[in-house]
Amino acid sequence: MVKTIGQANKMTRSDYKGVPTAAELQLLRILWGVEPATVREVHEKINEHNKVGYTTVLKMLQIMHEKGLVARDESSRAHIYKAIYSEEQTQSSMVKDMLNKAFDGSKSNLVMRALGKSPSAQELNEIRALLDSLDKNK
Repeated sequence: MVKTIGQANKMTRSDYKGVPTAAELQLLRILWGVEPATVREVHEKINEHNKVGYTTVLKMLQIMHEKGLVARDESSRAHIYKAIYSEEQTQSSMVKDMLNKAFDGSKSNLVMRALGKSPSAQELNEIRALLDSLDKNK
């Protein structure tokens, strides 16, 4: 099902088809910062850091539209794109996907791997504070 910008708010989590690739994430980061945006605007922004052809950006946005990652407004000559899901929603989806695929659903194993061998004292204090706040909210 292809969505336009006007229909983006009506999408449900089940419409989302997988997690974005690294290249798609680059484009989503641009859209989260400047959306809605034309292909040209996205192309100019991405070329500040990486040299990518205009047609490559166009094709990627078309694919992302088909995948349900972005909505497209076709009412003017220059199509305008907007991310369907917020950065937070996308990150949550990616973490859940990794949690299930790589850690068999174990949140503690995910956290332990993310911490590595020696987290700093500040990191440990921040984690303790977060855990304390989660306990208080239960």
